[in-house]
Amino acid sequence: MSGGHFDYQQHRISEIADSIEREIRHNEDGMPIFDKPDGWSNHSPEVLDIFKEAVKRLKEATVYAQRIDWYLSGDDGEETLIKKLKEDLEQVKREVKELENNNWYIGVKEPDRK
Repeated sequence: MSGGHFDYQQHRISEIADSIEREIRHNEDGMPIFDKPDGWSNHSPEVLDIFKEAVKRLKEATVYAQRIDWYLSGDDGEETLIKKLKEDLEQVKREVKELENNNWYIGVKEPDRK
């Protein structure tokens, strides 16, 4: 599928979600660190909850933008839009659930904790 109706900008939404995921992973809340490495951050649990909700919503927004892009570009018809949108959103739910079940360390080696 080619798409292009949105000039492929939907990928920027996905990049933002990935960046926030990295921020969640790099958070060292509650750990005493005396020599803070580059990129170290310490966000409150409330802020981390906001970040996690943002990742979910941005992943959903990426799906919506992509599916609508393909529809408006003529790559997908109405039935395909409806069917694939539902399937892709279910996949996002599964991915977010997996992230939650693994403390947001999917596909990333969890840092050594001493």
